[in-house]
Amino acid sequence: MSPGPDFAVVVRRSAVSGRVHGMAAASGIAVGVFAWVVAAATGVAALLAASAAAFTVVKVVGAAYLLYLGVRSLLAAWRGGGTLRLDVPDAGGRGPGAAFMEGFLTNVLNPKAALFFVALVPQFLGAGAPVVALSAAALVGTVAWFLVVANVVGALRKLFARPGVRRAVDALTGVALVALGLKLATSTRP
Repeated sequence: MSPGPDFAVVVRRSAVSGRVHGMAAASGIAVGVFAWVVAAATGVAALLAASAAAFTVVKVVGAAYLLYLGVRSLLAAWRGGGTLRLDVPDAGGRGPGAAFMEGFLTNVLNPKAALFFVALVPQFLGAGAPVVALSAAALVGTVAWFLVVANVVGALRKLFARPGVRRAVDALTGVALVALGLKLATSTRP
């Protein structure tokens, strides 16, 4: 629930493109969480955490993707984003599938998520909980939280349609994503 790249993506997607796109991004994030839980439970995430080279590759790719999203958002703020018409499905001309992939990639390219699940999941494996149940619980929790975020921001979309507010959202999420990308790029393995 803490603000991070996933949160920034859902807020921006919901504010700029509407509730459906925000929910699609939230669903992509949830699938990414599901994948990390499965990877942690099967030991794949532990290999990533243990391998300096694998960690570095995921870190660099993840940081580059966050920087790409942040710069794209900052450019939208700089250009003013144009007039946001609320009667079209997506002001950017991209569908919910693109929002889903944006959410999925933001989560799955974050090596910190792997480290989080490597630390968390093994505690529950000894209790006899099946991997599917653990993954489903993580999926449900993630999707519930981000669907709330997407719906609240989507409900306020008329406010976000104002050019000044939209520029501010684009600028703030752009700065946040660039900062998170830079932080990820300069992070070291714990």
